[in-house]
Amino acid sequence: MTELLTQIIKHIVDSPDEVSVNEVQGERAIVLEIKVAQDDVGKVIGREGRIINSLRQIIKAAAGKRNKRVNIELIS
Repeated sequence: MTELLTQIIKHIVDSPDEVSVNEVQGERAIVLEIKVAQDDVGKVIGREGRIINSLRQIIKAAAGKRNKRVNIELIS
């Protein structure tokens, strides 16, 4: 899931070299921490949060195969 999310975000932002996604695994949940350049935060969030919500849906579907919940956190 980390690689999928990283590739999608790198195509959205202007500074793909500054994108990092860290995966923190818990017993029942996974947290994906996204870090991008300050200027790219708005691009990842999107208008009215549509892009970040779409990313959450994609990752949620991928995580369903692992029977885990996934949370995405955007760190600026």
